Amino acid sequence: MDAIVIAGGIPKPDQPLYEYTQGKAKAMLDIAGKPMVQWVLDALGDAKKVGNVIIIGLPEEMSVTCKKPTYHIPNQGRMLANIEAGIDKMRELNPEAEYVLSSSADIPAITGEMIDWLIDAAMETKHDLYYGVVKRETMDARYPNSNRTFTKLKDMELCGADIHIAHHSMTTDPEHLATWEVLIGQRKNPLKQAASIGILTLVLLLLGRLSLADAVKRATKKLNFTGRALIWPYAEGAMDVDKPHQLEMLRADLEKTV
Repeated sequence: MDAIVIAGGIPKPDQPLYEYTQGKAKAMLDIAGKPMVQWVLDALGDAKKVGNVIIIGLPEEMSVTCKKPTYHIPNQGRMLANIEAGIDKMRELNPEAEYVLSSSADIPAITGEMIDWLIDAAMETKHDLYYGVVKRETMDARYPNSNRTFTKLKDMELCGADIHIAHHSMTTDPEHLATWEVLIGQRKNPLKQAASIGILTLVLLLLGRLSLADAVKRATKKLNFTGRALIWPYAEGAMDVDKPHQLEMLRADLEKTV
């Protein structure tokens, strides 16, 4: 399966990581001696199930490498546009491919074994989208001070992973592209995301009566696709770097591995 790595984000002066990036790409932040995105590329290179790797937002002259065939695409300006461009490149490279793996560049603790687990788990069924989630107890056991945003459902508290799998058709239907744009833009705000699916979904979430299965059912009906939520046994897939303390925490954690 080919993989897309979204790596073009540049923190603005009013964002928490600006003091570290100073106008440069967040993906190039140093973590234990190498750029943050390099950790992700190393994991993709080690994954047995990954073919081509498409990096979006970093020029070829940036000093990052991968064991797998690697291609660069300029930043398209919006998350959904980046994913669309990555899927278009995947189709060009491999016209027969059905699915693509999409990862952010800010989950440096991910490993090849974890990526292979995701692909194997997803390909047990034929759905349009496989969205990864991590339970709070899994995250707290691995990263007790992660400060991630958790959504409290009827049956669990969880946060979203930053690496998913989708069928290539997910960005070609104009009927729900606009809704996808909204949901992607609000991925850090569970309440706004729920409201985008429907007011009843928001009410059920606020009342603590929305289960994970019900949330998936409502989202897939709203967006007219089939989907599965994959509960990660690994916290690393959801341990992204959005704030300075998360950066320092992962620097200390990964320093132990080098």
